[in-house]
Amino acid sequence: MNSSIPKEQALAQSVRYVKGVGPKRSEALLRVGVETVEDLFYYFPRRYEDRSHFIALKDIQPGQFFTVKGEVLTTGLKRIKRMTIVEMALGDESGFVYATWFNQPYLKRQFNVGDTVILSGKVDFYNNRLQFNSPDYEVLSKSQEDTIHTGRIVPIYPLTEGLGQRGMRRAMKELLDGHSRELQDFLPAELKERLDLVPLREAVQNVHFPEDADSLDKARRRLIFEEFFVFEIALLKRIRRDRSALKAPVLSGFQNMAEEFNAKLPFKLTASQLEVLGEIAKDAASSAPMRRLLQGDVGSGKTVVAAFLLVAAARNRYQSVIMAPTEVLAEQHYQTLTRFLGPMNLKVALITGSTEEKEKAELLADLRSGRIDVTVGTHALIQEGIRFAKLGAVVIDEQHKFGVRQRAVLLSGELRPHLLVMTATPIPRTLGLTLYGDLDISTIRELPSGRIPVQTFWITKAREQEVLQRVKEKVMQGDQAYIIFPLIDETEKMDLQAAASEFEKFRKGIFAGVEIGLIHGRLSRWDKERVMKDFREGRVKVLVSTSLIEVGIDNPNAALMVIEHAERFGLSQLHQLRGRIGRGTKESFCFLFGDPQTDDGKKRLRILTKTTDGFKIAEEDLILRGPGDFLGTRQSGAPLFKIGDLVRDGDLLRLARKEAMWLIDKDPELLHFEPLKGRVEREAKQFFNALKD
Repeated sequence: MNSSIPKEQALAQSVRYVKGVGPKRSEALLRVGVETVEDLFYYFPRRYEDRSHFIALKDIQPGQFFTVKGEVLTTGLKRIKRMTIVEMALGDESGFVYATWFNQPYLKRQFNVGDTVILSGKVDFYNNRLQFNSPDYEVLSKSQEDTIHTGRIVPIYPLTEGLGQRGMRRAMKELLDGHSRELQDFLPAELKERLDLVPLREAVQNVHFPEDADSLDKARRRLIFEEFFVFEIALLKRIRRDRSALKAPVLSGFQNMAEEFNAKLPFKLTASQLEVLGEIAKDAASSAPMRRLLQGDVGSGKTVVAAFLLVAAARNRYQSVIMAPTEVLAEQHYQTLTRFLGPMNLKVALITGSTEEKEKAELLADLRSGRIDVTVGTHALIQEGIRFAKLGAVVIDEQHKFGVRQRAVLLSGELRPHLLVMTATPIPRTLGLTLYGDLDISTIRELPSGRIPVQTFWITKAREQEVLQRVKEKVMQGDQAYIIFPLIDETEKMDLQAAASEFEKFRKGIFAGVEIGLIHGRLSRWDKERVMKDFREGRVKVLVSTSLIEVGIDNPNAALMVIEHAERFGLSQLHQLRGRIGRGTKESFCFLFGDPQTDDGKKRLRILTKTTDGFKIAEEDLILRGPGDFLGTRQSGAPLFKIGDLVRDGDLLRLARKEAMWLIDKDPELLHFEPLKGRVEREAKQFFNALKD
């Protein structure tokens, strides 16, 4: 590689020009996201093996991992049928051991009698002798450089076809020896000194080939902080840019409207709801678009809080939208808002994929003319042909079920609507700073008074019939019950058959004489509504569902729930399901039928039996599943962070955000920090693309 070109250009060159990489290995590296020289520096090991401690040959034992150093006593090559075996005997002052490698005949040329060799690997007892099978090795007498495969803390890299550990280590060593001077440390010197962060070159060297455990810890701390710091600066810059450049309708008179609306509600708001309303009122009165996440446990009263925003928009002659992920939930919101907003003389409409074309055409005409105040719907609201006269507020329920690009359709226009995102899945703080970093977060922490916590029990197979009999007895006394089956496949064919079969068994067996209903994804909108209406109004006593009873479905008389195969659900899913009961003043019971085979599966069910606190459950779920799977945001594509982990490194994330806010307040355009500015600009696109997927 030409050493005279500028550092930035050198780092941007193809990784194929690094000695030891070449065309074939560069193609393999491209598959794991490594395209440039700089990318390779930031291709971090996934773990490490400590091979720095040598064991005397007399002390090795079968079945364990050892690193040994000795002199080659003999070498040989055997061919058995289609297999070749390279064999070597290694000795030291205390004894000797054998090593064998299969189908790697070229290794015979690597070892000569008298060479000093280090071996690292597992020792087995085979043919009445101790031997290493395919160990890692290093021939010291042929190497004028530091060991990289043995005799030290050794990096283990994530691989793909065409990449091997030894090849990766050699390429990384060549990279560090030949190109580390091209790295530019972009963190401000004052920041590094104050936070005791090691220089970039030292960090990169020690994250790949650490001198010891302490140098590895310092390297990782620097690189994790750096990654979070760059992300937070990029996020803060985008937030400031959007909020200063974009204009929203000013929703005035919020206080008077809120008092009028509150007086018409049949219940009192909790202190937590009132606090959140104050935050929303302040945002809505500004000409900058509100971008707020409203999180609260199941049953905490988020929808009525959102209704205040919808009324404020209507009183200022703007339209509003509330978008839900499913038709059943959209229907539930429609009924709730019609009940809340009817006394305010506001017109509420429902548009879903099942809305008949004639009715839909009339509704679209009313939307364009401004005759509809509040529109409730599903994804159908973001299809072509839907136009609003003056859209002032958008509420999105269960944000993680919609993509960023989907919500952007509703947020375009000269005047950007205020946005309120609602979720019943409490967001642990570290995730809130990333997945929802562009949103201000409001939290409803109280449940309405009079609620009795649901009692939850994990039921083994032997007790299932006994519990079902107990459920029937409670139903005969006037309670209602859900029986939930997990979704087995996306087409719902298998789970539909299983649930339909169980439904018939229940109807003819233990629940004979009890009105029992069945709901599943293949029912038409009208059939779903009919079943749900019969359940809400008490004509159906037991509701069997083939998939999730959607978040937000409200039947205060439902006090019993049985979840079949509970081990197949995630922790937050189970908590969401449980939230369908205990919404009245009755004593409620949830029975988890399951036989988990894994420790994590057992832990999920135990957690549910111990707490009903959605925030504690969300934290536990994040720990169990990891940030990559939490909320289903990382099911595809590259991870958001290369080395940082939102669970493990939460303290560093909070520190990075604090320092980023300080720096952006001091120098919003980073005019005095050009290297950092360049880094942020390069990384921002990757970060935000990852968040969109």
